[in-house]
Amino acid sequence: MFRLLSKSHSFRKPSSSSSFSSSYSQTHICNSICSTSISPNPSASPIEHSNSPKSTHFINGYPHIQLLGRKFCFLGSQIGSRRLFSSGYCLNCVNLRANGFLRVQSVVAETRSFCSEPDRESIQYDVVIVGAGPAGLSAAIRLKQLCREKDVDLSVCVVEKGAEVGAHIISGNVFEPRALNELLPQWKEEESPITVPVTSDKFWFLTKDRAFSLPSPFSNKGNYVISLSQLVRWMGVKAEELGVEIYPGFAASEILYDANDTVIGIGTNDMGVAKDGSKKENFQRGIELKGRVTLLAEGCRGSLSEQIMKKYNLREKGDAQHQTYALGIKEVWEIDEGKHDPGAVLHTLGWPLDQKTYGGSFLYHMKDRQISIGFVVALNYHNPFLNPYEEFQKFKHHPAIKPLLEGGTVLQYGARTLNEGGFQSIPYPVFPGGAVIGCSAGFLNVPKIKGTHTAMKSGMLAAEATLSVLHEGSNMEKYWDALRSSWIWEELYKSRNFRPAFEYGLIPGLAISALEHYIMKGRAPLTLKHGKPDHEATNAAQFHSPIQYPKPDGVLSFDIPTSLHRSNTNHEHDQPAHLRLRDPKIPELVNLPEYSGPESRYCPARVYEYIPDEKGQLKLQINAQNCLHCKACDVKDPRQNIQWTAPEGGGGPGYSIM
Repeated sequence: MFRLLSKSHSFRKPSSSSSFSSSYSQTHICNSICSTSISPNPSASPIEHSNSPKSTHFINGYPHIQLLGRKFCFLGSQIGSRRLFSSGYCLNCVNLRANGFLRVQSVVAETRSFCSEPDRESIQYDVVIVGAGPAGLSAAIRLKQLCREKDVDLSVCVVEKGAEVGAHIISGNVFEPRALNELLPQWKEEESPITVPVTSDKFWFLTKDRAFSLPSPFSNKGNYVISLSQLVRWMGVKAEELGVEIYPGFAASEILYDANDTVIGIGTNDMGVAKDGSKKENFQRGIELKGRVTLLAEGCRGSLSEQIMKKYNLREKGDAQHQTYALGIKEVWEIDEGKHDPGAVLHTLGWPLDQKTYGGSFLYHMKDRQISIGFVVALNYHNPFLNPYEEFQKFKHHPAIKPLLEGGTVLQYGARTLNEGGFQSIPYPVFPGGAVIGCSAGFLNVPKIKGTHTAMKSGMLAAEATLSVLHEGSNMEKYWDALRSSWIWEELYKSRNFRPAFEYGLIPGLAISALEHYIMKGRAPLTLKHGKPDHEATNAAQFHSPIQYPKPDGVLSFDIPTSLHRSNTNHEHDQPAHLRLRDPKIPELVNLPEYSGPESRYCPARVYEYIPDEKGQLKLQINAQNCLHCKACDVKDPRQNIQWTAPEGGGGPGYSIM
């Protein structure tokens, strides 16, 4: 597949005259493309690329030029707003939608149509990567760089469930460029969205009415305040320039195995399936993307990665403890010019959380009068009445925070879980046929509050091992060996006791972590262990009192529907719920009576609500269309009864500046 993506327009909005007119004839588009001579026979005379038809469509205002010709079969029929891609042979018709996106109505591979075949079509690649985040794109870029260095031709495919690259990416983010310096050394000269260096670095301990300054342990000199969703879009362009094929809007829903239980790729989910399981008029069968090596880069609590780790006992094989998680909730605000201080970084601990709950806030000044403000709550909290979303809303009213936000406007909202297990929780990352990389494995450095640089480096190391496997006949064990010899391992080992220190409470945790950071410098003779898994840490409701949170004022604090609208979240309503209950009786028999329905509070998108039925009895209602894909429910449910699975590709949040 060739994708011609204009570098000069990669981050430029088109003028109104550039977009397709909604009155443009659908018939003309179909005829102009379908009239091109296309042979269903691979041995037939090739169609010259210069004569191949081109189509231009816009994703969030950015133009993408698509070249159609021999060996180009669009698979973009499953959702209209995804970027189109091709592999195989050509299409027979497209539909031009009024919003300017091309939608493929049917696709043919040789003489067959994807939408009419009962069995899934299969496309073969050398490497299949699941997830177009920092780890997945770093792996793809590094692999293609190595191919050029060694004059090797390997096909690399990246599949991404978001409607576009970056749509599901959310992070603080104070970015450490160490891995990027290795991957793309000329990034400063290549119009990257990394332009705001850290100018100040503050750390506060909050009480209800005061803020006490503490020494900052974060060492952010040389780092940058960025939007991670913008960074990965830029990385996506770099990957495509090297020949990587990126397919956004396609959700990897299952792992494919051969007869020997070796992973041979992934399958995408079917599209156009109704809630009751019936096939709708727009039904499209999923496809198989097969690879000689499969790399899983799904991010924190990746659904396929979790399956793989359980199937092959990767935690046990790596002698790893369970992973522990936190939920991060974030808003991007636009504030008054006089209050804006580009590059200013602030972290806080303490209020409004109690001293047994680990967590805190971040506030980063970006460019263009924008700030990132967020709140992180460790998911091993005990009180089932605690509501992370409401804690965040409450935090914004602190006297030291409120003046900055007054007069400002919220631009975007989102939430995501993050790994906090660190060194103790790293699984053995290699499985037959591939490897787990990035936050799917869990390389976040908790005291730094950073995981992007380690995720990127893990992807680069996996790429190097992959090339050795495919070109030199080595095995993926090289990735594990390289990982343990890298600066990732050194960095996480030195910081290994920071997070488990807070199992003893806030004050002991601060004391132990200060000793580790300033005195021992990671050389302590012992390694602390994590406490209970997060879902087991939740106490019964009888041991706690309900927390009365203030009502949102609509100025600094907001209700969930208002925030959810700012996340641009959207799912096809008429599809099977992707949030599944292993036992549908547990919510009413266990969660509600024993824990007072905690899922209605830990979810930052009001996906879970207890609604009275006709008899007045409370029943759990799942509003799956609200889902932010944060994975908190998959982590925190007391009985691990909620299973997060991939919905139709292209659904979920639509982040652009997160």
